[in-house]
Amino acid sequence: MRYVVYGAGGIGGTIGGRLFHAGCDVVLIARGLHHDAIRAHGLELRGAMGTEVLPIPVVDHPGRLDLGPDDVVLLAMKTQHTEVALDALAATAHPAIAVVCAQNGVANERFALRRFANVHGMSVALPAAHLEPGVVECYAGGAWGILDVGRYPDGLDAVDEQLVADLVTAGFAATADATVMGRKYAKLLLMNLANVLEAASGRDGVLSELTGRAQEEARTVFAAAGIEPKVDDEAERRTAMRLAPIDGQHRGGGSTWQSLARGATDTEVDYLNGEIVLLGRLHGVPTPVNEGLQHLGWRLAHDHIAPGTVPIAEVIAAIG
Repeated sequence: MRYVVYGAGGIGGTIGGRLFHAGCDVVLIARGLHHDAIRAHGLELRGAMGTEVLPIPVVDHPGRLDLGPDDVVLLAMKTQHTEVALDALAATAHPAIAVVCAQNGVANERFALRRFANVHGMSVALPAAHLEPGVVECYAGGAWGILDVGRYPDGLDAVDEQLVADLVTAGFAATADATVMGRKYAKLLLMNLANVLEAASGRDGVLSELTGRAQEEARTVFAAAGIEPKVDDEAERRTAMRLAPIDGQHRGGGSTWQSLARGATDTEVDYLNGEIVLLGRLHGVPTPVNEGLQHLGWRLAHDHIAPGTVPIAEVIAAIG
């Protein structure tokens, strides 16, 4: 089984790097300067226990690979880039290839299932960062991350079992879960709805009243839609990974924060807070806070606002 990591940023680079370190057959797909740096010098994977430079094969487009039915593609780009990536993959890959969505939100699996029959979801708890070409940082102690895998929309197969076994060998806390989408909805609810608040106002945003209000809207929407988030109640798993500094430095922020720090002109807000807005409109549930946070995400990217620079009082006043 070969792992093709499509999107070798913080999440994809850490997972691909650790699988390669464990002896798995891995190839990365990366873009631009990141691709060039990895190809020239290897992937530099920085962690709490030290730094390794890994000579992982890398290409800049899936069309440069012969993608057969035994390959497993791990999607790790932001959701707003998934459909373009899947179109490129569908033009070249064998139709029976396995596609694993190691991404925030719950939309990627639907996008993938339109193009491929063998689709899997992966719930990812992994405090990684990618701000510099050729470099990925993982701010995790203990396990490198907590990863759960299962077929979409549900079930398990041999791909899930083998991937989990390889992830455990690579140092992750991983399980095969036939209802993995429940975990992804729980992560959306408990963590990702505050991503844009962190990007705007740092920790003040995450800890503000808006986080709780956005989550309460989501719970109401999920109930109306018949969705049951699967919250991890196993203490051992929750403590398998802890945040850890790298050379005394802590991670600046999560995925949306990092997008703004890299100067991105878009964010994943439409597939995080926007997912709650969409479900609310489908089921007749008002979601004014998540709608306001979605508009905030648009403004942050459009106006090139540096992460963490918007006073939380200003955000609260705007949303009401």
